[in-house]
Amino acid sequence: MPLPPRSLLLGLALLPLAALADRPLAVVAPWEITGVDPSTSGYVFARMRVAETLVDTDASGQPAPGLASAWEVTDDGLTWRFALREGVVFHDGSPLTAQAAAASLEHALAKPGILDPAPITAIEADGNEVVIRLESAFAPLPALLAHSTTLILAPDAYDDEGRVVQVIGTGPYRAATVTPPQRLDVERFDDYWGEAPAIGTASYLAVGRGETRAVMAESGDADVVFTLDPASRARLARHDRLALHAEPLPRTIVFKVNAEHPLLEDERARRALSLAIDREGIAAGLLRDPEAAAAELFPASLGPWHLGLDAGDAQDMERARELLAELGWQANGNGMLERDGEPFQLTLRTFSDRPELPLVATALQDQWREIGVALEVAVGNASEIPSGHRDGSLELGMMARNYGLVPDPLGTLLDDFGTDPEAMGGDWGAMGWRDDDLASWLDTLRQVADMETRSELAEQVARRLNEAMPVVPVAWYQQTAAVNAELEGFSIDPLERSYRIDELRWSE
Repeated sequence: MPLPPRSLLLGLALLPLAALADRPLAVVAPWEITGVDPSTSGYVFARMRVAETLVDTDASGQPAPGLASAWEVTDDGLTWRFALREGVVFHDGSPLTAQAAAASLEHALAKPGILDPAPITAIEADGNEVVIRLESAFAPLPALLAHSTTLILAPDAYDDEGRVVQVIGTGPYRAATVTPPQRLDVERFDDYWGEAPAIGTASYLAVGRGETRAVMAESGDADVVFTLDPASRARLARHDRLALHAEPLPRTIVFKVNAEHPLLEDERARRALSLAIDREGIAAGLLRDPEAAAAELFPASLGPWHLGLDAGDAQDMERARELLAELGWQANGNGMLERDGEPFQLTLRTFSDRPELPLVATALQDQWREIGVALEVAVGNASEIPSGHRDGSLELGMMARNYGLVPDPLGTLLDDFGTDPEAMGGDWGAMGWRDDDLASWLDTLRQVADMETRSELAEQVARRLNEAMPVVPVAWYQQTAAVNAELEGFSIDPLERSYRIDELRWSE
């Protein structure tokens, strides 16, 4: 009997590999796709590796080359030049040029976002370089250009009025279909400038309910499921078909305070609420991670911004009661506080996209009742916190704030607090709170490049925020994921810029 041709044998041997490459990947996370504009949904397109930024980050979270291979700044700090990587093409086949990149950044600058604090006067193309001119020196500019709202899209991604009408990026995957608010399908882009991904197609599905996400991981309907509640993590950890992953993030569970509210305008009231929190109990009992207790805003991974405060020393019920008594609050017959016949009663808004938040909010409700403070917890949409900030109706708002939103926490702080002492604050930061010193320190930080000076100012900023408490820390945050055990190469990006799907492969 004649042997089959060698080419046929080789083809048969390669069939399993081809089948693995064709096996789709299903990613599930809580975050909806609100449209195709990077200003609102850029994080999804960045995480799914569809579009990229001029600046990337390295393993330590520092700015690193992205679509820009290098950059430099003039001695006066007013002109930055970003040299583009050679040989990059968009998903429609058009080349990445300085003109295209500059135009994309102009579109980003025209919308509210991460570039707002940067004193940009012009964005220009000069040969193969993008030139950004500033009114005053701004040291964290490269870090801001790593943010997903600054994704670089092809010229044909925009209509004649500058609106984004389709996502045409440069990433290892191209958008096949975008179906807001829930689904994105991507496929491998064969002309990618970097290493080709092993998995050919992938999907992203936004699923808001944590219980549903956990069931999808358990049933095999999803291969990578992000953001799991503690109870689901414990259950899924016993599942042989899944691998559980967790990674500490530069993200902190906090609540922001309306410092103009009559009950909260005095710093002593805010400190009393903080002193009444059993952070260690919340971390160990609810979050199931004793190391998560946070007595300050910035985790150790943020270097000079971290003060090293002990969460065990952050609770002092007796001192909390003393501070409230100084403000004229007295317990009634039910043990609840009153002043001039009015109760100490507040509403805290939060959301369930991050499933830990309602649990922590309910714990605060119980713990504050012990000092006579009545708290109503309102669980709604994440958008209700910034909208409440803007219309003045917010009293307290709980969130998990990412201080590594860009590779320098200063970018987030400029957004949350600002450098204008007459107009401080932000949707996810201070509300009704002013501090001339803090505004001045942040203004200096955004201009100075000397690392010793920056470290000193970072510590001063951290201490002042800890003293005045316009935003109160409760716990460090961990990103969690349940992953199909047949996947290899999975890791969690601690800056949450990427789901790293281009690094995954199916085991043979």
